Amino acid sequence: MTTDPRSAPVLLEARNLVKEFPIRGASRDQRVQAVSDVSFEIRRGETVGLVGETGCGKSTLARCVTRLHEVTSGTVIFDGEDISTLGRRRLRPIRRNLQMIFQDPFSSLNPRRTVGSIIGEPFAVHRVASGQQRKRLVQELMEVVGLNPEHYNRFPAAFSGGQRQRIGVARALALRPKLIVCDEPVSALDVSIQAQIINLLMDLQADFDLTYLFIAHDLAVVEQVSHRVMVMYLGQIAEVAPSDQLYARPRHPYTAALLSAVPIPDPDVSDRRRQVVLTGDIPSPANPPLGCRFHTRCPRSEPRCRQVAPPLESVLGDGPQHRTACYVPLANGEQLTEARAGTGGHA
Repeated sequence: MTTDPRSAPVLLEARNLVKEFPIRGASRDQRVQAVSDVSFEIRRGETVGLVGETGCGKSTLARCVTRLHEVTSGTVIFDGEDISTLGRRRLRPIRRNLQMIFQDPFSSLNPRRTVGSIIGEPFAVHRVASGQQRKRLVQELMEVVGLNPEHYNRFPAAFSGGQRQRIGVARALALRPKLIVCDEPVSALDVSIQAQIINLLMDLQADFDLTYLFIAHDLAVVEQVSHRVMVMYLGQIAEVAPSDQLYARPRHPYTAALLSAVPIPDPDVSDRRRQVVLTGDIPSPANPPLGCRFHTRCPRSEPRCRQVAPPLESVLGDGPQHRTACYVPLANGEQLTEARAGTGGHA
């Protein structure tokens, strides 16, 4: 990404977000904490990537900041307004500026409605346009995202996976929102189609001054599109940094392990690299470990890692933009495979 939005005003801010779900059939005190005390901000025109293993809470966090989930505690501030507790009626005008692209283009589109009806739904809900004017706006959107406007009356089943995701992009773009949350928008697509959708999203960002929260588990994709990247583990942010810094010098052992699994096109470089294979399973979010939640799988864990959770802060001289929640971060050039095992070993 070439544009630097660090001086732009904050568009979305999350403060100490917590989201808990009751466990079906369990006592009232037993709950899954999917998101635990997460704070971050996104500036206008910025793309912030959010990565982590399946089940770490990425999609739940996205649904909390878009108010598709009610937050258990914490605050969501969008465009200067606290939207954490707003009712449906007061949220309606805000939703025009806060849209979402979902992961699965097959299940996120109603198969019984035409493409024109699907893309035009935001115009109908917010009473922006009707009749021929709505049709004209929808066909313009279809052209913008690379679809044939003449296919206005076709149903989703007539389109490929990549085309269906373009329909989802057009629907999210309809009301010219300020922020679009992209929840793994390319993970269900073929690699060649992924590149097309990513390029489309980047072009739209430039053309319509969009801001993205881009969620994915593919770190190579996130590196391509993001200004900053947040790494999430078991409901918490483990590391956040500008994209170039995170990929050049990861501090958190979990980040380093994730990056070691990113495919490298050059076979010679790939052969020389040692992939880090983490042992053990991810702990249950219903009963997370004390201290650092990663200590049960970390080769650098020390006794204090099992006692008190480390704060998310700048370490080893990093600036305020690069923060890490780790007591034993990796130094510049240090590889996780070279790191000594901590005195506590695996807990």
